[in-house]
Amino acid sequence: MTTNTKRVLKGIPDIRLHFHRNETPIYFISATNFNLMGIDEWVRNFRYITYIDCFDGQHPHVISPSEIPHRPFTSIEDVNNYLLEHKEVVDLIRRRSKNGKGGKAVFLFFDEQTEALCEQLGLEVCFPSAQLRTEIDNKIMTTRIGDRAGIASVPNVLAKVESYSQMRELTGHLGNDLVIQTAFGDSGHTTFFISSEEDWNKHADEIVADPEVKIMKRIRCRGAAQEACVTRHGTIVGPMMTELVGFKELTPYRGGWCGNEVLAESFSQDVRAKACDMTFRFGEELRKMGYRGYFELDFLRDLDSDELYLGEVNPRVTGASAMTNLAAFAHADAPLFLFHLLEWADVDFELDVAELNARWSDPDNIDSWGQLVIKHTADTVELITETPQTGIWKLHENGNVEYLRMQTHRRTVESEQEAFFLRIAKPGDYKYEGADLGILITPGRLMTEDFELNDRAKAWTKGIIGEFKSRAIQPAEAEVATEIAEVANFKMM
Repeated sequence: MTTNTKRVLKGIPDIRLHFHRNETPIYFISATNFNLMGIDEWVRNFRYITYIDCFDGQHPHVISPSEIPHRPFTSIEDVNNYLLEHKEVVDLIRRRSKNGKGGKAVFLFFDEQTEALCEQLGLEVCFPSAQLRTEIDNKIMTTRIGDRAGIASVPNVLAKVESYSQMRELTGHLGNDLVIQTAFGDSGHTTFFISSEEDWNKHADEIVADPEVKIMKRIRCRGAAQEACVTRHGTIVGPMMTELVGFKELTPYRGGWCGNEVLAESFSQDVRAKACDMTFRFGEELRKMGYRGYFELDFLRDLDSDELYLGEVNPRVTGASAMTNLAAFAHADAPLFLFHLLEWADVDFELDVAELNARWSDPDNIDSWGQLVIKHTADTVELITETPQTGIWKLHENGNVEYLRMQTHRRTVESEQEAFFLRIAKPGDYKYEGADLGILITPGRLMTEDFELNDRAKAWTKGIIGEFKSRAIQPAEAEVATEIAEVANFKMM
């Protein structure tokens, strides 16, 4: 971003103009550009450096270097560090550098190695340190931050547990049906439902290995999410979204996230107001810890008591970020992520956060969209031979889907019978249980009032999956395919 310490940006028009004139190279480095789709249209000199080219070379701002030999990736951090060491990426960053500086970089996930590689390239990481993010990402710490902010979690016990009987002694007041979470990890993999010693025995090794776990009363609940951004002038809060969780058509993981809906009528005004207040207070508590920028809170809504509880925090952009940043209210003002970049820009600004939060929480400013994150759900390993293209698709009444045209995001989708599909898996990849196939974004609801997938969502899912063709692996491929399936099963978005 252009260095200008004298001028103070006053309000949204100044902020938008600032980024339209930005001269500093800014990069989103990740497996795909999914999480920050569309930000390049707001920020001059913004580029995506991605391992997977979901657009087959047709996106003007996506750069995917040619594949070179590497060890199987075990995390997004591995992917990012591979990219930062790739000669084509290094040359690109040096070629676009300004005044000897490489520019600024943002990530979905990063670690200390990523930070060191960025320092070598003269890139400023526009996020709090990996150490602070890891500290906050700890589900035990999240609960304690919430407690300090006066935000209730589901009744719980935080403790080191070593046996089933000890766990029962600690949690007698929480009832028989419990949910145990370990400190780190994807909720689809590290959340355990315990009602009996038999349940305990299935997961005992993982639970006992953790220094401290969160043991919660099991409630009948629905998931919700809300993204926000900690700025020097206060925490800006985005819209409240429902979460799609554990649908067998989309994910093999019980409790695994598989999409979102954003629509005003999903929650009462009281619930949305309470969530907004909780997110704001959590953000202010993060600010006291030195945190700046984007984060997301997950909520659990108790269907029996209508209480809203803190779930977990993701101190980063997330799989819901595209929903937040492409929503109507974002286009009317600016995407939430623009305020994240602003917080890390070399410029001062003035902003009425309370006024902005009030406008963004107005139901009239929230349009209705949903997204489906589609994984391979069968316990099989196959080689993918054909895939659907990224772009706009149409769903016909007979359930068939048809590719209409190339598009870089959802803007030209005109009805609920059309959708934007972002392809993740490509021909030549292995399809294994939990592998990400792609993401479909479409107007309107994807769930019924009972929080089940509606018929349209099921038809879209079946139609898109049907466009993936694959074959059984050959004996010569078996070892490699098995290794990839074992180590590559990490969260991509």
